[in-house]
Amino acid sequence: MTSTKQLNKITLKGSAAIVSEFFFYGINNILYQRGVYPPEMFKQEKKYGLTILTTTDPSLLTYLNDNVLPQLTEWLERGVVKRLVVVIRECETNETLERWQFEIECMGDDKENSNPREKDINVINAEIKAVIRQITATVTFLPLLEVPCSFDLLFYTNQDLEAPEQWEDSSACLIANSEQVKLRSFSTSRHKVDGAVSYKFSM
Repeated sequence: MTSTKQLNKITLKGSAAIVSEFFFYGINNILYQRGVYPPEMFKQEKKYGLTILTTTDPSLLTYLNDNVLPQLTEWLERGVVKRLVVVIRECETNETLERWQFEIECMGDDKENSNPREKDINVINAEIKAVIRQITATVTFLPLLEVPCSFDLLFYTNQDLEAPEQWEDSSACLIANSEQVKLRSFSTSRHKVDGAVSYKFSM
């Protein structure tokens, strides 16, 4: 007798869903760890073998789940998004204090019927877990944010892409004379995400 086994292949749609889900938890973790929202506006959730704090704020959940993530998922499936940046600004001056930049590479053919290199979902989740843990650990070296802050999300896409009407062009929100720390990366069989955080260096 012979036994045939097949590793479940991650489709383009499946990869886009994995990457979008990472950004939901990653953005929430950044907002919690950096104190952009008060801690009482977060609840504990188990994901990737970790306890991650996610927002309970209805307006923020609507913004992420109804606007940001569906659009991000579509762009990931089309292979037209190159970078996502979480910008943390001082509310009063609008000065950029931190810039969490995630480079997104669409690997190989972006067609659903192509034959990508297989990668086990457990390996992918382990890589994502390492990234989330590193984001959590950044509080040990990033300067304390002692002023009220807000955040923005920037998306870098193909130049000829027509964005929805409610989306608008933005500056890069760069930080002059910044320090930068590279984060770990993770990849599926379809996408690779490399992260780094830049922050305002004060003497």
